[in-house]
Amino acid sequence: MTIENPARDLAGSEHEKGVLLIIAATLAWSASGVYSRLLTTDVWTAIAWRSLFGGLFLLIPCLFLEGGISRRQWRSVFHPSGLAMIACQTFSQGCFIGALYMTTVANVTMIYATTPFIAALFGWLILKERVAGRTMIAGAVSLFGVGIIVASSIGGGTGWGDLLALGMTASFTLVIIIPRIDPGVPSLPPTVVSAFLTLAIFAPFGSVGSLDLHNWIVLAAFGATNFSLALVLFLAGAKRMPPAEAALIGTIEIVLTPFWVWLLFSEQPPIATYFGGAIIIGAVFWHTAVDFNRGRR
Repeated sequence: MTIENPARDLAGSEHEKGVLLIIAATLAWSASGVYSRLLTTDVWTAIAWRSLFGGLFLLIPCLFLEGGISRRQWRSVFHPSGLAMIACQTFSQGCFIGALYMTTVANVTMIYATTPFIAALFGWLILKERVAGRTMIAGAVSLFGVGIIVASSIGGGTGWGDLLALGMTASFTLVIIIPRIDPGVPSLPPTVVSAFLTLAIFAPFGSVGSLDLHNWIVLAAFGATNFSLALVLFLAGAKRMPPAEAALIGTIEIVLTPFWVWLLFSEQPPIATYFGGAIIIGAVFWHTAVDFNRGRR
């Protein structure tokens, strides 16, 4: 006679649901390069209106997540930590779209892949957190890969785009660090406010007249899926599995993002990006795999 354990079955189903949610979030994030290549408008207009659609669609999950829309939640936006989150996210959004316009999608993706290691560096500098030896090794190796990519871009017309990708990565790591400084700061309200602030800052430099039906549809889909839906899916999936496993699945984005652009638009990154990217991917995958194995043990 076998006695089934309903609790174990429930835990298994929750874990499987988490895996599917993380994969869906990764697929939504990996479409950023495709959206940027489909757009035919200028970079200022793309930054402004993509942010607007992202903020509007993110208002819907705000009704149900993090305690819903409450006065206390939105009041925290005006605390120093909330304002810092808004500033970093606004800067990061501008750099992100700018980088996609000014360099190859592969360069942006590979540089952004170093986020965990830069976050560890900031955590050591700001919070005095101990950094594991494997993180220091993987971080040094991945930064060497970034150096190869950026060095090859100097004089090649994509140097500013690579610098914007670095700015986006650095500012986004601060978004990770700030809640550890002040755990009471919510994540969604500052994100919504930063989206509308980005619109207010960049819209005057853009041209609404350049937006035809095609661009409106792409921008709406860009904001809805890559900005808001991916974030909500990832948050929901990460609650159902160990963080190391969620991070390991998320590394698929590093490969998928430039792959879609190559498949649909035949965008070929420079040779140096292949070498630097291989170094970065190897470092990220090794680090997350070690964390995953330690978590299982």
